[in-house]
Amino acid sequence: MTTEKVPIQPEKTRWAWTVATFFGAGLGKPGPGTWGSVAAVLLWAALALGFHPSTQTLLLTLVAGIVLSVGLGVPAATIAARESGKKDPGFVVIDEVAGQWIALLGLPRPSAIGLLAAFLLFRLLDIAKPGPVGWADRQGGAAGIMADDLIAGAIAAGILWAIASRFPGLLTGWPG
Repeated sequence: MTTEKVPIQPEKTRWAWTVATFFGAGLGKPGPGTWGSVAAVLLWAALALGFHPSTQTLLLTLVAGIVLSVGLGVPAATIAARESGKKDPGFVVIDEVAGQWIALLGLPRPSAIGLLAAFLLFRLLDIAKPGPVGWADRQGGAAGIMADDLIAGAIAAGILWAIASRFPGLLTGWPG
Protein backbone atom coordinates (compact mmCIF):
# COMPACT_ATOMS: atom_id res chain seq x y z
CA MET A 1 0.00 0.00 0.00
CA THR A 2 1.32 3.42 -0.92
CA THR A 3 0.35 6.68 0.58
CA GLU A 4 0.18 9.83 -1.44
CA LYS A 5 2.22 12.68 -0.07
CA VAL A 6 0.11 15.77 0.34
CA PRO A 7 2.04 19.03 0.43
CA ILE A 8 1.70 20.72 3.78
CA GLN A 9 0.14 24.16 3.52
CA PRO A 10 1.94 26.59 5.78
CA GLU A 11 -0.31 28.15 8.39
CA LYS A 12 -1.38 31.69 7.51
CA THR A 13 -0.87 34.38 10.09
CA ARG A 14 -4.53 35.23 10.58
CA TRP A 15 -4.20 38.80 11.86
CA ALA A 16 -1.83 39.73 9.03
CA TRP A 17 -4.09 38.31 6.32
CA THR A 18 -7.14 39.97 7.88
CA VAL A 19 -5.41 43.35 7.91
CA ALA A 20 -3.70 42.90 4.53
CA THR A 21 -6.97 41.99 2.79
CA PHE A 22 -8.89 44.60 4.83
CA PHE A 23 -11.25 42.02 6.27
CA GLY A 24 -11.55 40.17 2.96
CA ALA A 25 -12.11 43.11 0.59
CA GLY A 26 -8.87 42.18 -1.18
CA LEU A 27 -10.37 38.84 -2.15
CA GLY A 28 -12.94 40.57 -4.38
CA LYS A 29 -12.71 39.99 -8.11
CA PRO A 30 -12.02 41.57 -10.49
CA GLY A 31 -9.69 44.29 -9.33
CA PRO A 32 -9.06 43.65 -5.64
CA GLY A 33 -7.47 47.09 -5.23
CA THR A 34 -10.68 48.72 -6.37
CA TRP A 35 -12.63 46.65 -3.84
CA GLY A 36 -10.24 47.80 -1.11
CA SER A 37 -10.84 51.42 -2.08
CA VAL A 38 -14.61 50.86 -2.20
CA ALA A 39 -14.48 49.36 1.31
CA ALA A 40 -12.49 52.36 2.58
CA VAL A 41 -14.95 54.86 1.09
CA LEU A 42 -17.97 52.93 2.38
CA LEU A 43 -16.51 52.73 5.88
CA TRP A 44 -15.85 56.48 5.86
CA ALA A 45 -19.38 57.20 4.56
CA ALA A 46 -20.93 54.91 7.19
CA LEU A 47 -19.06 56.81 9.90
CA ALA A 48 -20.07 60.20 8.51
CA LEU A 49 -23.73 59.28 7.97
CA GLY A 50 -24.20 56.99 10.92
CA PHE A 51 -22.67 59.14 13.63
CA HIS A 52 -22.76 62.70 12.20
CA PRO A 53 -19.46 63.68 13.83
CA SER A 54 -18.12 67.23 13.69
CA THR A 55 -15.69 67.99 10.87
CA GLN A 56 -12.82 67.98 13.39
CA THR A 57 -13.84 64.58 14.80
CA LEU A 58 -14.24 63.17 11.29
CA LEU A 59 -10.76 64.38 10.30
CA LEU A 60 -9.15 63.09 13.51
CA THR A 61 -10.84 59.71 12.99
CA LEU A 62 -9.63 59.64 9.39
CA VAL A 63 -6.06 60.44 10.46
CA ALA A 64 -6.25 57.74 13.15
CA GLY A 65 -7.45 55.27 10.50
CA ILE A 66 -4.57 56.22 8.24
CA VAL A 67 -2.02 55.81 11.04
CA LEU A 68 -3.47 52.42 12.00
CA SER A 69 -3.69 51.18 8.42
CA VAL A 70 -0.07 52.13 7.74
CA GLY A 71 1.23 51.00 11.14
CA LEU A 72 -0.45 47.61 10.90
CA GLY A 73 -0.34 47.47 7.10
CA VAL A 74 3.42 47.41 6.67
CA PRO A 75 4.01 44.31 8.83
CA ALA A 76 0.78 42.67 7.60
CA ALA A 77 1.75 43.20 3.94
CA THR A 78 5.24 41.85 4.65
CA ILE A 79 3.87 38.69 6.27
CA ALA A 80 1.11 38.09 3.70
CA ALA A 81 3.53 38.61 0.79
CA ARG A 82 6.06 36.22 2.33
CA GLU A 83 3.45 33.57 3.14
CA SER A 84 1.89 33.79 -0.34
CA GLY A 85 5.27 33.65 -2.07
CA LYS A 86 4.39 36.76 -4.13
CA LYS A 87 6.32 40.02 -4.30
CA ASP A 88 3.27 42.32 -4.48
CA PRO A 89 0.15 40.19 -4.09
CA GLY A 90 -3.01 41.77 -5.47
CA PHE A 91 -5.06 40.65 -2.49
CA VAL A 92 -3.06 42.96 -0.20
CA VAL A 93 -5.30 46.04 -0.23
CA ILE A 94 -4.53 47.71 3.10
CA ASP A 95 -2.32 50.05 1.03
CA GLU A 96 -5.33 51.08 -1.08
CA VAL A 97 -7.33 51.68 2.09
CA ALA A 98 -4.65 53.98 3.52
CA GLY A 99 -4.21 55.78 0.19
CA GLN A 100 -7.94 56.24 -0.28
CA TRP A 101 -8.29 57.69 3.21
CA ILE A 102 -5.39 60.06 2.52
CA ALA A 103 -7.19 61.19 -0.65
CA LEU A 104 -10.26 61.96 1.46
CA LEU A 105 -8.18 64.36 3.58
CA GLY A 106 -8.41 66.80 0.65
CA LEU A 107 -12.17 67.11 1.19
CA PRO A 108 -13.03 67.31 4.89
CA ARG A 109 -16.78 67.08 4.17
CA PRO A 110 -17.17 65.86 0.58
CA SER A 111 -20.50 65.82 -1.20
CA ALA A 112 -21.56 62.60 -2.93
CA ILE A 113 -19.87 63.95 -6.08
CA GLY A 114 -16.75 64.77 -4.06
CA LEU A 115 -16.68 61.26 -2.60
CA LEU A 116 -16.94 59.78 -6.09
CA ALA A 117 -14.26 62.20 -7.35
CA ALA A 118 -11.91 61.18 -4.50
CA PHE A 119 -12.46 57.51 -5.30
CA LEU A 120 -11.97 57.88 -9.06
CA LEU A 121 -8.96 60.19 -8.82
CA PHE A 122 -7.19 57.96 -6.32
CA ARG A 123 -7.85 54.83 -8.42
CA LEU A 124 -6.63 56.61 -11.58
CA LEU A 125 -3.37 57.64 -9.89
CA ASP A 126 -2.92 54.19 -8.31
CA ILE A 127 -3.44 52.38 -11.60
CA ALA A 128 -1.58 54.80 -13.94
CA LYS A 129 1.30 55.26 -11.44
CA PRO A 130 2.61 58.61 -12.74
CA GLY A 131 5.97 60.01 -11.62
CA PRO A 132 6.65 59.46 -7.92
CA VAL A 133 3.84 56.89 -7.63
CA GLY A 134 5.55 54.64 -10.18
CA TRP A 135 8.95 55.22 -8.59
CA ALA A 136 7.63 54.15 -5.17
CA ASP A 137 5.95 51.09 -6.67
CA ARG A 138 9.28 49.90 -8.10
CA GLN A 139 10.99 49.98 -4.67
CA GLY A 140 9.75 46.52 -3.70
CA GLY A 141 8.98 45.02 -0.33
CA ALA A 142 6.30 46.25 2.05
CA ALA A 143 7.58 49.81 1.69
CA GLY A 144 7.00 49.67 -2.06
CA ILE A 145 3.64 47.98 -1.64
CA MET A 146 2.46 50.77 0.69
CA ALA A 147 4.35 53.85 -0.52
CA ASP A 148 2.90 54.10 -4.03
CA ASP A 149 -0.63 54.24 -2.63
CA LEU A 150 0.29 56.73 0.07
CA ILE A 151 1.82 59.02 -2.55
CA ALA A 152 -1.16 58.55 -4.92
CA GLY A 153 -3.47 59.45 -2.02
CA ALA A 154 -1.45 62.57 -1.18
CA ILE A 155 -1.48 63.73 -4.81
CA ALA A 156 -5.23 63.08 -5.05
CA ALA A 157 -5.81 65.00 -1.79
CA GLY A 158 -3.87 67.99 -3.14
CA ILE A 159 -5.78 68.00 -6.42
CA LEU A 160 -9.13 67.64 -4.67
CA TRP A 161 -8.27 70.40 -2.19
CA ALA A 162 -7.26 72.72 -5.06
CA ILE A 163 -10.51 72.04 -6.95
CA ALA A 164 -12.61 72.50 -3.81
CA SER A 165 -10.80 75.76 -3.02
CA ARG A 166 -11.32 77.12 -6.52
CA PHE A 167 -14.93 75.92 -6.84
CA PRO A 168 -16.49 76.00 -3.34
CA GLY A 169 -19.49 73.72 -2.99
CA LEU A 170 -18.67 71.60 -6.05
CA LEU A 171 -17.07 68.72 -4.15
CA THR A 172 -18.03 69.56 -0.58
CA GLY A 173 -21.18 69.76 1.44
CA TRP A 174 -21.66 66.37 3.12
CA PRO A 175 -24.48 66.58 5.65
CA GLY A 176 -23.28 67.20 9.14
